[in-house]
Amino acid sequence: MAKVAREMVEKSGVNVDKLLELLVKNAAAELTTYYYYTILRCNLIGLKGEGVKEIAETARIEDRNHFEAIVPRIYELGGKLPDDMKEFHDMSACPPASLPADPTDVIEIIKVLVAAERCAVRGYTYICNLTAGKDHRTYDLSQAILNEEIEHESWFSEFLGEGPSGHFLRRGETSPFVSKFLK
Repeated sequence: MAKVAREMVEKSGVNVDKLLELLVKNAAAELTTYYYYTILRCNLIGLKGEGVKEIAETARIEDRNHFEAIVPRIYELGGKLPDDMKEFHDMSACPPASLPADPTDVIEIIKVLVAAERCAVRGYTYICNLTAGKDHRTYDLSQAILNEEIEHESWFSEFLGEGPSGHFLRRGETSPFVSKFLK
């Protein structure tokens, strides 16, 4: 644990135990989303599904990267991940991105994907608001993840006809905002 890091965050007025709870729950959301997106991506088949598959894959890999980037911060602040995977799954900040009843309904799969991204956007916005000007490292990390989650939401919402987002799929690069935390 980085004792001075925790001390400075506490002195800035952030409730570190509450922050750790949020970070662990968001880490759980990222890892479980990675798992569920694997299942969703496998079911994106046919003419409609193939158009979404690459985007779902990028979001899936980036969610795994988000998990990998959050974990060190949890431990730096004196927290830890639960020993039990089921407990970890069940504490997720977001509900499971489960396959819809009809696994061939691409629109329903996209609705699951966009709902998961919207939950993530809300969660990281909250953490950013909590840490802004107080915990620079957690804020920077959360803001980087938030930027990617907003792009994910934009990609999927376009498939639902909610309007253009101005965002484009990344080619050959994943996690452009979070990659600095993975080195």
